[in-house]
Amino acid sequence: MKLSRFAALSSTLLLGAVLAFTGAGQAQAAENAALDYVALGDSYSSGLGSGSYDSGSGDCKRSSKAYPSLWAAANSPSSFAFTACSGARTGDVTGGQLGPVNSGTDLVSITVGGNDAGFADVMTTCVLQSEASCVARVNQARSYVTNTLPGQLDSVYNAISAKAPAAKVVVIGYPRFYKLNGSCLVGMTETERGAINGAADHLNDLLAKRAADHGYSFADVTGPFTGHEICSSASWLHSVSFPIGESYHPTAQGQSGGYLPAFSSAV
Repeated sequence: MKLSRFAALSSTLLLGAVLAFTGAGQAQAAENAALDYVALGDSYSSGLGSGSYDSGSGDCKRSSKAYPSLWAAANSPSSFAFTACSGARTGDVTGGQLGPVNSGTDLVSITVGGNDAGFADVMTTCVLQSEASCVARVNQARSYVTNTLPGQLDSVYNAISAKAPAAKVVVIGYPRFYKLNGSCLVGMTETERGAINGAADHLNDLLAKRAADHGYSFADVTGPFTGHEICSSASWLHSVSFPIGESYHPTAQGQSGGYLPAFSSAV
């Protein structure tokens, strides 16, 4: 008899837990469904490197496998505007991507800053030139991030807040590119790889600080990408690849396994 009562009590508690969990999930889904969502930014938001590009997006390379598309497909927001574009800098966001952002916008995501700091030129220098040239170019980019990029980010963030003062804004960072002492036996030196990783950390630190200063959330992707960098056994990033523009960008798995969870946790 005692066992029966215990079993009944356990079943009741389990059922209650299941119902509570299900209810919470349904409430979250309903909340997300009521959102008007706009995805801004550069190639890390557009999905360059993940394939399945929207033919109508042209050189912007917006992909159905990019984290904004994946989040929208899973959460069915009331509206979804995807204006992120490959190659975008801060001025491109303020000058050409903010059209859908308005007072009714509830959620905004953005990755931007890497192109302003000269990411593509850094990687080209490090691939083609000497270690000394690579480190010097990385240090030049770090100086830009320290001295010039903060004001450019402020311009973007202020513009978003002016158009959508009630929106939740999630600023998303960039991964470290290399697993140090990994499986890469040719190509860049460990010194070069370490310098590039350090520059990514430096950029992320600035993005996190500027986001916090504007009351925005920051989603750090370095954790999800740990163990999936270039030179790891399961990279979620393209190394030098063809098409060449996809080099050093997340694969489809990098978008779904790295960017999507980081963004979802911040929403």
